[in-house]
Amino acid sequence: MTADFSVEQKRYLEGFVSGVQAGRTAQGLKPMGADGAPAPAAAMGPDAAHVKAQDATRAKGRKLVDQETWKREEHPFDAYPRLKAQAEAGEYPKPQDNFRWRYYGLFYVAPAQNSYMCRLRIPNGILTHWQLAGLADTAEAYGGGYAHVTTRANLQIREIEATHAVDVVEAVQDLGLTSRGSGADNIRNVTGTPTAGIDPHELLDTRPFARAWHFHVLNDRSLTGLPRKFNVAFDGAGSIAALEETNDIGFQAVEVAEDAPVAAGVYFRLVLGGITGHKDFARDTGVILAPRDATRVADAIVRVFIDSGDRTNRNKARLKYVLDDWGFDKFLFAVEAKLGHPLIRIDGQHVKPRRAPDRLAHIGVHPQKQAGFNWIGLVLPVGKLTAEQMRGVASLARDLGDGDLRLTVWQNLLVSGVADADVTEALTRIAAMGLSAEAAAVRAGLVACTGSTGCKFAAADTKGTAELIAAHVERHLTLDLPVNIHLTGCHHSCAQHYIGDIGLIGAKVPVNDDGDTVEGFHILVGGGSGADATIARELWRDVKSEDCPAAVARLLSAYLAHRADRSETFFTFANRHDTATLMRLAGEQQG
Repeated sequence: MTADFSVEQKRYLEGFVSGVQAGRTAQGLKPMGADGAPAPAAAMGPDAAHVKAQDATRAKGRKLVDQETWKREEHPFDAYPRLKAQAEAGEYPKPQDNFRWRYYGLFYVAPAQNSYMCRLRIPNGILTHWQLAGLADTAEAYGGGYAHVTTRANLQIREIEATHAVDVVEAVQDLGLTSRGSGADNIRNVTGTPTAGIDPHELLDTRPFARAWHFHVLNDRSLTGLPRKFNVAFDGAGSIAALEETNDIGFQAVEVAEDAPVAAGVYFRLVLGGITGHKDFARDTGVILAPRDATRVADAIVRVFIDSGDRTNRNKARLKYVLDDWGFDKFLFAVEAKLGHPLIRIDGQHVKPRRAPDRLAHIGVHPQKQAGFNWIGLVLPVGKLTAEQMRGVASLARDLGDGDLRLTVWQNLLVSGVADADVTEALTRIAAMGLSAEAAAVRAGLVACTGSTGCKFAAADTKGTAELIAAHVERHLTLDLPVNIHLTGCHHSCAQHYIGDIGLIGAKVPVNDDGDTVEGFHILVGGGSGADATIARELWRDVKSEDCPAAVARLLSAYLAHRADRSETFFTFANRHDTATLMRLAGEQQG
């Protein structure tokens, strides 16, 4: 019968049904259709494209994964009253709602911790001193009194009891920040060059472009509920890498030469399909675009993904697999159809080489493009900040800096705008907080995910093992070049172990024939990013956690003993030898 309804009548009926559903939700009732088959979905409205994709999947006789059914039964953003009711009752969610509440940035992380974790959205990783101070108050009042800096230049507050779930979400919003869409099947926190606007080497200030994308996503519900999570990054070719090649969409600032078929100048180069946990980097599409067009192009790409992403297999539901299936030409043609015009492609020979990032620029004192001012990179022990330290850093930025804090994908932060005359006082205050702006070559590139102390997926304590590795190496070796060591707890690869010079992934290590296991890691070598983008290869399997510090030290000793000269990086050394040779050389060293 709906075929006979006018557009106005259809919209009236959709609004009526939506009102009934909202009323049931407000009363704590399940939405219509939640007891069995998915509820009838609107043919129009912000969720229409997602419903159409789901219907197309089912029409082919394929079964939607549970998460797709949960989204269809009750959209998470329609369920806030039930979240509040659960919080008031002190109840933790069942699996369906654990998924839904991630749309608000809330993750129930049992059994690792019987509590919520709240993940924020901080575009380009930049927040103000008063926002960080407010988050310290929030973490202390409602959480465990600390925060973690993530590998997406973001913050997480942990150990939040059920009764405080909504308190945290709303306290974050009171600060002019948000946690909305930071989990589940959504476009995650947008990253950018942390030194944007202050970097003497950058080609482009990424802040306005990251901000534009951030608000575009927040204010368009049709961009929620994707087949799977989606990452976007902007790199302005500054001193500190944004690791855009590990994202689904990477926008790389490049300079086009005079002899190109387009006007010379700074553009974004478009790279697509990065997901290092699945052993793939984003690949160059040959497309360049004016920076002002980045949001429109990203929007079109996401909408093609909405239409075509796999909704039957969570392991294959990322953009990479659409690109693998379709090829880049077909995919970009679909993007052009969404845009209504062709994309500009140029040969790589017309693009000037990009300056290599400085692997130590996120630590220590560095001069800004603004004469007489500096940014100071603080070392955070595997990304952790106590509430007291958060307040101290906030006060430092307020008193001696420009008021901004800049988070990095290397799990640390920068205080920017520190005058030359104030650097000594700033370093003294940093030390008084129990922090440092100086790092040994290992700690500068030490990255660890949450691990088994706070994540149900992790097979080992990553942060604890990372600290043991750093302490052991510092006691036994002196490294004169930086070495990145990444520890991740599971296959999700939140700490991106595949791009570390040395990568460790958590494992349950067998210790007898009865099936008993202990925490441990598989150890990989030779990963890299940027111009050195390489997937690390496995060197040792099933190394007990307690044995990892000595194993890493032996590997680094072999590097120092056998590198070609003092300028050879560990990356070059590791990729100059096969795994058998590396194992032999390491075996000859003392741990």
